[in-house]
Amino acid sequence: MDIRPITPDYAVSPQIDLEDLAALREAGYTTVIDNRPDAEIPPHLHTDPMQAAAEAAGLKFVVNPVIGGALTLENVETQRNAIEQSTGPVLAYCASGNRSSIVWALANAETIPVDDLIGLPARHGYDLNHIRPMIQRIRGES
Repeated sequence: MDIRPITPDYAVSPQIDLEDLAALREAGYTTVIDNRPDAEIPPHLHTDPMQAAAEAAGLKFVVNPVIGGALTLENVETQRNAIEQSTGPVLAYCASGNRSSIVWALANAETIPVDDLIGLPARHGYDLNHIRPMIQRIRGES
């Protein structure tokens, strides 16, 4: 498992395994967000088995598949709601952590400074500069 903390309360990761879920709970995470569509992964890592294992470990599991190149407003709203409703730290995963970083940045576009939305994920190798104009539009900046 390769946890990459974006903030003290939000981390991203490449694909996790079923056996990682108990360790996430032990590490203090309370919510796991699945940003990976089932079509990308083997059946044993699909939403249903992951959700069952997460819930058995005492984690809240949020299904929010983000399709590469087809991010939706619903994805952003679902991510924002999951983060806001979490009772503790959140871990979101996808193939590399990039999509989970992008949807986090857009979900927080109105509340976190633009440079932080770009810079915090960059510490882990995620280049979000291409979404800077989108973040600025959400904020009403030119």
